Amino acid sequence: MPMNQQIHLVSRPSTEAVTSNFKLISNETPALQDGQVLVRHHFLSLDPYMRGRMNDTKSYTAPQALNQVMLGGTVGEVVASKNPKFAVGDKVVGMGGWQQYSVVDANQLGALRKVDTTHIPLSAYLGAVGMPGVTAWYGLVKIIEPKAGETMLVSAATGAVGSAFAALSKARGCRTVGIAGGPDKCKYAVDELGFDACIDYKLHKDAASLSQALKDACPDGVDGYFENVGGMVLDAVIQRMNAFGRIAVCGMIAGYDGAPLPLSYPALILTNRLKVQGFIVSEHMEVWPEALKELGTLVATGQLKARESIAQGLEAAPEAFLGLLKGKNFGKQLVKLI
Repeated sequence: MPMNQQIHLVSRPSTEAVTSNFKLISNETPALQDGQVLVRHHFLSLDPYMRGRMNDTKSYTAPQALNQVMLGGTVGEVVASKNPKFAVGDKVVGMGGWQQYSVVDANQLGALRKVDTTHIPLSAYLGAVGMPGVTAWYGLVKIIEPKAGETMLVSAATGAVGSAFAALSKARGCRTVGIAGGPDKCKYAVDELGFDACIDYKLHKDAASLSQALKDACPDGVDGYFENVGGMVLDAVIQRMNAFGRIAVCGMIAGYDGAPLPLSYPALILTNRLKVQGFIVSEHMEVWPEALKELGTLVATGQLKARESIAQGLEAAPEAFLGLLKGKNFGKQLVKLI
């Protein structure tokens, strides 16, 4: 069995996460038992939710354990198998964590899934045709429930979730507007991802200014909003929501370092009879086959061209992750391990 490199969480951040919260270690890979497979990871996914799990606070799931490999999605190849359902060479997606290899009990439901790379790149199964894509699909289809002609809005528009949201929204005949950071991201959102408009939040120092820009970009108001950010952005958006608007709350990255995120205009939830619903996509596995089928078709036919930011080597994961939290990535953030 090969030697394995892993990145462990060795301390919890008190405010902003730093590289010293992580440690690169080497250890031996255990021998396979019956039913297990050995996966060599090709790509590791970095996602904003990981920051919340670094805190030892009450949440929708247990916190990341200290002195254990950081949890996270992976895609790779089976290199040894003691399970008849998986053969050496199979391409698979799972939750292998921040490490080069993982030993997986392949009989455990949902632990490992074979994927076809004939028309869809392996890395896409961590982005557009993976958890981020399904996240966008669930928030749009099941919570926002868009109707053709309505205006849809998403923050973090050029990330893995936002780019999938754009393709799914446009496929349903909606005017689709994004919020992103910087002129390059906004240009990419419109020119490549198909957004009808994109607002650069970095040009606005407060919610009032951003809300005015939203009024210009969404002259008919906002019917559905997919929330990834919170803070000033949510304050700006909620002023532009139409009566009976729907807000799918996926993330609040503005508060992941522990700062409170007070809402300035909560009365508008009542005044406009807004539906505001948070969700965790892993709690809705029943929709994944339907969502992945649509997302896979969009990628295979070129209707969804999601960009990727790729860091090289496992040791680069902490810096890339901290950059993701500050919006330095352009599209889906991955770490290439092979």
